[in-house]
This record gives sequence, C-alpha cells and structure tokens, in this order.
Amino acid sequence: MFRSLLIANRGEIACRIIRTAQRMGIRCIAVFSEADAHALHVALADEAHPIGPAAARDSYLRADRIIAVAHASGAEAIHPGYGFLSENADFAEACAAAGIAFVGPPGAAIRAMGSKAESKALMVAAGVPVVPGYHGEDQSADHLAAEAARIGFPVLIKASAGGGGKGMRPVFTAADFPGELAGARREATAAFGDDRVLLERYLQKPRHVEVQVFADARGRTVHLHTRDCSVQRRHQKVLEEAPAPALSDALRGRLHDAAVAAARAVGYVNAGTVEFIVEGDDAFFMEMNTRLQVEHPVTEMITGLDLVEWQLRVAAGEPLPEHWPPEASGHAVEVRLYAEDPDQEFRPSIGTLKRFFGPSQTTQIRIDTGVRAGDAITPHYDPMIAKVIATGGDRAAALEGLSVALADTQVGGLTTNLAFLRRLVAHPAMRAAELDTGFIARHAAELMPPPREAPAAVLAGFAAVYLARLRLDLAGASPWSQCRGFRLFGAAEDVLLLRDAVHQRRILMRDHRGNAAAIIDDGPPISIEADLSLGARACVDGVWHPVPFTLDDDVVDLTFGGEAFRLHLIDPYAPRGGEAAAEGRLSAPIPGRVVQVLVQAGDRVARGQVVAILEAMKTELRIAAPADGIVAHIGCAAGDSVEEGTEIVTLAPPDEDASPP
Repeated sequence: MFRSLLIANRGEIACRIIRTAQRMGIRCIAVFSEADAHALHVALADEAHPIGPAAARDSYLRADRIIAVAHASGAEAIHPGYGFLSENADFAEACAAAGIAFVGPPGAAIRAMGSKAESKALMVAAGVPVVPGYHGEDQSADHLAAEAARIGFPVLIKASAGGGGKGMRPVFTAADFPGELAGARREATAAFGDDRVLLERYLQKPRHVEVQVFADARGRTVHLHTRDCSVQRRHQKVLEEAPAPALSDALRGRLHDAAVAAARAVGYVNAGTVEFIVEGDDAFFMEMNTRLQVEHPVTEMITGLDLVEWQLRVAAGEPLPEHWPPEASGHAVEVRLYAEDPDQEFRPSIGTLKRFFGPSQTTQIRIDTGVRAGDAITPHYDPMIAKVIATGGDRAAALEGLSVALADTQVGGLTTNLAFLRRLVAHPAMRAAELDTGFIARHAAELMPPPREAPAAVLAGFAAVYLARLRLDLAGASPWSQCRGFRLFGAAEDVLLLRDAVHQRRILMRDHRGNAAAIIDDGPPISIEADLSLGARACVDGVWHPVPFTLDDDVVDLTFGGEAFRLHLIDPYAPRGGEAAAEGRLSAPIPGRVVQVLVQAGDRVARGQVVAILEAMKTELRIAAPADGIVAHIGCAAGDSVEEGTEIVTLAPPDEDASPP
C-alpha cells in the first residue's frame, strides 16, 4: 500500500479522501489555492502546499504544479477526486510518466470515454444500446441543424467533451435551434475548452439511472448495483438514491450487464460509473464517468464498502475480492445542500457561512462536507456546502430519516436550498418514487411556493432572543451609551421594524417586571421569554422553541419550527432615496463575466425578457427585466468581468423618455 498520497482536489471530496487514507495509515498531502489557504481540507491533511491563485485554471487545473508538489513532498500516488483533473487523460498519463500512481483508470480509458461521440461509437460496437442521435465530426451549424431535423424535435444538444449539465440544452423547435446551439457551445468552451457538441433524441420523461462499476488490473470487472439520479436542476443532480427504485428485475439485470460490458470495452480499471437514460422498460447508454461520483456515499451505505479504500487498493495492485459484488442491503438517499437560491433559478449564493451544523453522524446518518462555520463560499468553485445522506431498512425509512436529518440541519449567513430540500424529501411524489428528470419542474409550485409572510409566532420568538442578546451585550454599560429608552414607572418598550419575504413588519416588545410580551403589527400580545444558556431558545405563548439565528449587515437568518426565514432589520431613520434610486437597476448578482448584452439603449423590453447573459461559477445566468420598461443605460459590454453589484442594465418606466444620455 502507498505510504503517501496527494489529493489533487479541494472541498468535501478532498476531506472525504483524507479521512479514509489516514485511517489506512497513509500520509496525506493537500494542495490549495490562495482562496483555500484556511480551508478544512488543508487543516485535515498531514501537510499542504500552495499551487496558485484562486481561479481553478491557475491552481487546481495546473497539472504541472500538482506533479511538482507530488515530487517535492514524496507522494507515491495522486487521487484526483472528482471535477478538475479527474477525467483528464493527459494528467493521468503525466502521473504515470513521473512515476506516480494515478488513483483512477488508465489515460486510454479516460480518453475513450471522455468524448461522448467516441464513447457512443464504442458502445454500439460492444452491443450496448444508445439513444438515437448524431455524434459526427461535421460541426457546422447548418449540418447540425439538418441532423436535428432528421432526428426530430425535441432534441438535446450536449457538449461532447464533458458532463455535469454544462453545454446541455433541450430544443423544442427548429426556430430555437441556432440560439440554443450558440449557448451550448459557449458553455462547453468555458467548461471544457472544447465547443464540439452531439445531438440526441430528447426523451420526454426519462429517468437517470447509473451503475457503479469497479475493475482491477487483473481483468476482473463487477457492478456495485444501481443508483437513481433523476431529480435534477439545470441538468445537475440534487437527490440520489441506491438502489434505483421501481425497476423490474429484468431491467436491473440488463443495466448491470451493459455497465460491465461498457467498462470492459475500454479496458477500464478502478472505480467508474456508467450512466443510462431509462424510459419505461427501455434503457440507453448516456455516458461513462471515469472517476468517483459525488453520489458514491449511497452505494457505500447499501454495500458497507469504502469505495475510496478500494480505489487505493486497486491502484496499488490489489485484486477485487472474489465474493464481489456484495448484496445490497436496505436503501440510502442523499441530497446536496447548496449555497443557492431556488427562487432565483437556483442562482449560486456567495458569502460567509455564519452558522452550519447538522445532526450527529450515526450508522444511519452521514454528513460529508468541506466547510465549517466562518468559511467563505466564493465564486471560484462549486457552491456545495454538504451532502446529507440517510439509510434505512427500506426506501420509506431512508426518506424519513433524511427528513429528520434535514430538520436538524441549520445554515446561516447565506441563501441555501435547505428549505427546498426539506420540501423535496417530504413530497408525496418523491415518497411514491414517481421519478424522472422533470420532477422539479413538474412540482415547482409545491417545491418553490411563493414567498409568504413570517407567522407572528416566528417574529415573537425572534424578538425574545434578539432582545435578550441585546441586553446581555449591553449589561453593565452606562444607560447613556445604550441609546435605549427607559422609564421610572410602567413597562419598558422596544420596537423592531423589519421586512420579511412579503412586507414590512412592526414588533413592539413590552417588559414589565419580567413579564415580557410581543405585539406583532398591532395584533394581540404574545407572551415571550428567552433562554440563552444553551443556544438561543424562546418560549412563545408557553411553548419553548430553539431559535438559532445569525445577524449580518441587518440581515437575519433564523430557523423556527424547522423552517428557515430571512428577515431584514430596518433603520427607521435611514433615508429612502437610495432604495428608490436602485429601482430598475439590474446588477450582477455575483462576480462573473458578461457573455452577451441583448439590448441597446432606448429599446423597449417586456417583463421577463432576458436583457443580458452572465457567466459565473461555470453557469450561465440570464438577467431578465423585472417589469416592462425602456433601456435607459447599459453599464457593461460583452466580455467584461464584473463584480457583484455592477450595473448591467438600467430600465426606466415605459412612460418615461429613456433616450441615451
């Protein structure tokens, strides 16, 4: 076995690899960019080396720097994790040339499966069924349009050189094809440096089912059962489970056999995943991921295996056990907790993670993360905070365990998809395994309901703990420095003005001889009491509730009754001019690069019309007009790099003269 291992990655996968390798007695070497100097994977490793600036292209994608660190640190092997260089055939071959073991498949297998077009040709030759489409070399726009017409709409455009939903666009009419092709090529170039695409028939209600495969260097290849990854947003997975539910034994067997045949066809070694599109009783090869998958924990939890351990053992030359594949036991479900806003088309959120804790890890509950409270979610990398995984004797028990785990998970300081995940796991269609890749879109009304006002009990509970903390902070201070009213007789009063997701709210807090009450929007008094001895807890009308919250720049993130709320404290003396001036100003939500500005000064636009496209965090964000208007000013041009808050376009009301200045 290796004595030392370099992990050429970051975040939760780097932490996960480090924990297994250290358990095996292997010295772990981490690498980090300037943005990750104090990251969790750096703290966990036995030693860590800098490799460059924050941008991945200048650090985690620099194979030469990583191999140089491997030599300097005496690393005998490199584990690439997933993403970055994990499916880079040149990197795998460079490791071999440098005398360093690559914990993954040989470069030839990566190269064969790295091109979707080439891999599909190989699968056809190996007898593995593929979706009808076009995988040819002629990439002219006219030829691709003709091929799309031959296949028949709707068709799916997919980047040939990679996955993860980048460069993937469904097209429903011939008229939409040129624009969607251009967008897919831009995304493919940005993500993979290659704008080639392929076309496939777009199935209407497909499931995304995959098979975990493992192969050793002695020619033995096995499957480790199925996973269902159908629940996706922006073609990226949100929830995964194993084994895939609601498959006939015959179909499950065909998937196992096809996955093993696919791996053998390219001389595969180590862990990999063969992905299929399943519709009814039909299954078609989609692609092979020549690496460990993000969702590998659900396979581990139903097999009892540590896949990273077996990756290391196979890379060191050990054979797979003769008794594999092990039987699947029970069911496991995983969700990905992201810093993103489901109400804004899952737009990534950046900032500081003010609070983060989850349920205790047990044999039934697992949390994989690469961040801690106080860490920053930056625009440079994927905004995943953690993976929350639960297992049970059957699917219903696993989902119920996951619901409890998510209820016990708390995040503050950032907009996240936590509330969305809670609703997703509890949804009746999820419990009934009515799965396909359109699940989220089909149930959007229930999964992403319109904003609602915070209930009075929530505001009362927050008022109790907020006032108690304020008084604790001011204990012993001079009354002249507290800037709070006081009375010789009668009840002490405090007023909070804040805005919830719907409108402005007023909280009047009265405290007379220790008997406190909150009056919300002139409603009836609600008795309140606070206890800060074991975190923030509030008694509201006689019932105690935990009320964890963070306060940052007048933004309050709190949890009450298992539900997350965001409140904005209002300074009653602040002028309103700035707010009014900002109306109609569309700004960059996060740092990024302007791909296109689709309007000119003086243009009339309709509500919902896309006025610009911004590329950020490997995703194209569409900036849309919030209302009808006239373009008064354009603050940037295509190709510009912009910071958060930079003006993109400013709109004037449609009845105003908005001629260019």
